[in-house]
Amino acid sequence: MFGLSELAVVLIIVIAVLAAKKLPELARSAGKSARILKAEARAMKEQQTPAAEQAPPRVIQGETVTRTDPEDSARPQGSGPPRPQD
Repeated sequence: MFGLSELAVVLIIVIAVLAAKKLPELARSAGKSARILKAEARAMKEQQTPAAEQAPPRVIQGETVTRTDPEDSARPQGSGPPRPQD
C-alpha cells in the first residue's frame, strides 16, 4: 500500500487541484501577515534598545532670573513653604 509520505503528497495535490481558485488569495494573505509580523517584531526590538543607544535628550537653552526683592508679592500661591506672618 501507500506509505505516509506518498499519502501526504497525494493529499497536497488533491487540495491544490480542488482549491486552485483560492490559492492566490491565500498566498497574498499569508504574505501580508508575514509583513505585519515582521514590522511588529522590528518595532518591539527598537523599543527594547538600551538607553545608551537611544538619542540623547533635548536640551533647551534658557536664562536664569534672579529676584531683586525677597519679599516679592508676585510669588504664585502654593509654591514652596508658607511664609511666616509678622
